[in-house]
Amino acid sequence: MTKSQASFKAPPRKYQPKGLTILYEDRDILVVDKAGGLLTISSETVRENTAYYLLNSYVRKGNQKSRKRVFIVHRLDRDTSGVLVFAKSEPVKRFLQAEWAGFQKQYYAVVHGTPPKQAGVITSTLAENSAHKVYSVRDPKKGKLARTRYRVLKSTATCSLLEIELLTGRKNQIRVHLSEGGCPVVGDKKYGATKKGPQRLALHAASLTLLHPHSKESMTFTAPLPPFFNSLI
Repeated sequence: MTKSQASFKAPPRKYQPKGLTILYEDRDILVVDKAGGLLTISSETVRENTAYYLLNSYVRKGNQKSRKRVFIVHRLDRDTSGVLVFAKSEPVKRFLQAEWAGFQKQYYAVVHGTPPKQAGVITSTLAENSAHKVYSVRDPKKGKLARTRYRVLKSTATCSLLEIELLTGRKNQIRVHLSEGGCPVVGDKKYGATKKGPQRLALHAASLTLLHPHSKESMTFTAPLPPFFNSLI
């Protein structure tokens, strides 16, 4: 059985955290559509304008003495938009993270150029340097296995729209694999998109299918493509 967020009733506008759209919420999980440009958790320079901080405030409904909180299950890059799930307890967090590899994650990306094949799986071993930049290495002992499945949905003279399934969940995996394959994501300055064009990163976490920690039902959550994707293709 597959259940989506269709039956979820959105909270009142005054409780909606800025930069986040609540897709689904119950006693165990909180699922949101994160806007591009918003951090998942704090950095050295940004403390409060993060999904984690805003959702902690949201579940407390203005009561700073409340013990309610959310727990990080996974992350999206700052400039990646889309589906992001949080747990409401430590046991739920542990369950979701233990099962995470088996969940289905679908992304969409607009890239410069067109991949040499219309569909395929990109496989490499990824490592991270001291500047926090991820790259592929030949020695499997020096990194972690990463696998990305893609399919070209549409191409123009300059760009292509790809449907992507994340088979492993490494940091910056999609961006690195597409860049090293000669088709960097539009707007990705970190991994080689130096051509003129939109400054926003054209990478979106469109769908996440998971097992609910309590009911064990399969649940699929979706987030619509940001409008600027349509202007690229």
